Amino acid sequence: MLMLDRGRELVERRRILWLLVVRDLKVRYSSSALGYVWTILDPLMMALVYWLVFGFIFDGSKRGIQPYILFLVVGVLAWQWFNGGVMDTTRALQQESKLVRSTNLPREIWVVKIVLAKGAEFLFSLPVIVLFMIRYRTPPTWDTLWALPAALVLQAVLITGIGLALSAVTVLVTDMQRVVRILLRVLFYLTPVVYSIHVLPHAFLRDVMAVNPMTGVIDLYRRCVFPSTELGWHVPAISAVVTLVIFLLGSALFRRLEPAVLKEL
Repeated sequence: MLMLDRGRELVERRRILWLLVVRDLKVRYSSSALGYVWTILDPLMMALVYWLVFGFIFDGSKRGIQPYILFLVVGVLAWQWFNGGVMDTTRALQQESKLVRSTNLPREIWVVKIVLAKGAEFLFSLPVIVLFMIRYRTPPTWDTLWALPAALVLQAVLITGIGLALSAVTVLVTDMQRVVRILLRVLFYLTPVVYSIHVLPHAFLRDVMAVNPMTGVIDLYRRCVFPSTELGWHVPAISAVVTLVIFLLGSALFRRLEPAVLKEL
């Protein structure tokens, strides 16, 4: 019931949430000469580096779908939102400590606004995918285009669940940011960003990979671009269940640690 009350309160405060998201985006780009362009350049340069390394040096293109650069861009952009969202939410409460203590807003709002701001940056970068699709004459698969909003919602819920837990724990355990940074580097290679789970020879291994919820999220994004990514719906389904569990656990941990966090801030 408490979770539903918090959710209802966030919906009621949606205007404030929107203003906070807009403020974050304006602050992020106000001091930058290129501004919004960095939203495209950063992941694009990362994708080009991975393309050179895995597509040519290690011939990783055999582990993906052609055109491999488009395959990479989809995965890298999705990972960029996840990586940036998780890292920024670790310090969500500390950065806004005065407002967290002094306002009567639901304290989850400081995590949610980061997730939405990073999600907006992800949406701003989607034209990069469109340009590559035009370049390689890869039309969208209209019958699976619905997977895009499904992936967006699933990823937002996932990052929110993780962010709620980490934002509270980081206030009490200051080294958590460093631990999270290391874990994200490891998780990158355990997530099918630069390769496809097609290459895994057994369905059991694909199911194990699907326990990583970002596997199903990236699979959903790629279904919108590559019809050959069809692996059966059990992979996104497993990821969706794991995402829901993470969200519920993250929300419960946040509420449990909230009194201690407020004393520490």
